Amino acid sequence: SNLVLFLGREPNMAWNDFGDCIFSFCRNFSISRIYFLGSVAGLTPHTREPKIGFSASDEPLRDYLKKTGLRFNDYEGPASFVTYLTSRAAIEGVSMANLVEEIPAYIDGYNPRCVETAIRLVARLLDLKLDLEELHSVSEQFEQKITELVEEQSELAEKVKELERDYDREAFDREMGDLKNWLRQQG
Repeated sequence: SNLVLFLGREPNMAWNDFGDCIFSFCRNFSISRIYFLGSVAGLTPHTREPKIGFSASDEPLRDYLKKTGLRFNDYEGPASFVTYLTSRAAIEGVSMANLVEEIPAYIDGYNPRCVETAIRLVARLLDLKLDLEELHSVSEQFEQKITELVEEQSELAEKVKELERDYDREAFDREMGDLKNWLRQQG
């Protein structure tokens, strides 16, 4: 299979024109699926795997992504260029998913752990075999450095512990809900 990567900022203006270019490119190269990767600052602690939510242009893709364990994002609010592309994708005959990683709000700049999580997700979705050992090592070093910096600030350290408890409780509640549903299905 072929893979095309785009890297860039969302346009502030001329969404129709920019969208025309993207979907023209898709037609010219017979691209049938688009995955947009983005991030949003959130309540995920740096010591946990970033949460990933998604929206999708069509029901089959939405069902597929739910089966992979991703959380469907039913966000309602101001639209972005990616929202525009996702809604237009169905009209253009392209399946599109918007994958948004919730990253620690208290870390500004490049975050190797979040990059690693995003790359692992794309590799899994596209069935790519990638060697990510070096990136994983950088991720672990980054997490250790952030932990050391956080521990130097007692108020921030307490907030991070609180985020960890909330994150773990949510994960436990979600898994218990899944277990309860499975047990109910088993009778």
